[in-house]
Amino acid sequence: MFLGLDIGRQYIKMVTMNKTKDGYKLLDAGHRLVPEPNQAFDPDKIDTHHWVMAIKELLRQQGLNPKKVKTLATGISGAAASVKQITTMEMPTDELESAMTFEARKHIPMDGTDAVIDYQILGSNEKEVDKVDVGLVACTKGVLNTHMDLLKECGLKPGVIDVDPIAVTNAFTYLKDMPNDGLAVLLDIGALSSSLVVWGSGQQYFTRDLPVGGHHFVKEIVDKKELSYTEAQDLLYKEGVSSVLNNDSSDDQSGLSVAERSVFDNLIEDIRRSLRFYAKQTGQSFFLKILLTGGAADTPGLTDLISSKLNIDSDILNPFDGVEGADSLSVENPSQYVLAMGLCLRASMEK
Repeated sequence: MFLGLDIGRQYIKMVTMNKTKDGYKLLDAGHRLVPEPNQAFDPDKIDTHHWVMAIKELLRQQGLNPKKVKTLATGISGAAASVKQITTMEMPTDELESAMTFEARKHIPMDGTDAVIDYQILGSNEKEVDKVDVGLVACTKGVLNTHMDLLKECGLKPGVIDVDPIAVTNAFTYLKDMPNDGLAVLLDIGALSSSLVVWGSGQQYFTRDLPVGGHHFVKEIVDKKELSYTEAQDLLYKEGVSSVLNNDSSDDQSGLSVAERSVFDNLIEDIRRSLRFYAKQTGQSFFLKILLTGGAADTPGLTDLISSKLNIDSDILNPFDGVEGADSLSVENPSQYVLAMGLCLRASMEK
């Protein structure tokens, strides 16, 4: 059994699967709130103790014995790691590892003595023969050690440690055929931030951390409507973007002052700027679709708002669509499990 564990600031999510001759069978999926139930979420008050308690409670809630897990995969947030795509010559694995350490020092702004470096081969470079595209990943030793200590305190063997944007990408590529032309855009909406990923067949891999998440959606309702945090959450789930958005807001938010923009306006402006940056850097701007994942992805009206403002088709990614075993599970808001699904897939790749 393989376990993907998404350790978020507000929720812990897990997915377990087994390999089959035809692919994978989904065994279970579940989530657990990190703060105490019925308490307002305050990110400044969440510490290691809360995560340990929530993870242990989630495993107990789902009846999961850690000893039965063959490989565990967890992720480090995009904000705590650096991800960059480079192109290099094809070479044996041992030579590639040495080359990537050298390349990382050139491309990733991090002190080499404090950096932990890994890579993932993305595929052959379509423009240059005998070259491959590689995703370089780096984080500090402090970030990695803190993450591993948390897992050990929960009684778990650390296993594979991935980076959240790459895990979301792996889930997408397993579920969907990568288009021959054009670019897919993934937006993973977390509690405090969102990860934007742009990728296409033979195209530059790009990821950026955006400083807007589901917590900010709720906080804006709290401030505008003078409601409690839990009341604001209920209103967000019921009314979605209409609970805070100005009905007269135009497609172009650049004319609005910062004070006039809603949290959704800010999110869309961040996406717009990121896509413009990608287009300017690569010369590619054929964005096929924006797929939303994460706990706040199913906010009512959000996909329609993004589609209308950016003129790009938007939808919610269901990680269990067409996966064996999904029909036997009763899961609310499947999009919140995309990251955990990607981590579980990564765990299954470990030899």
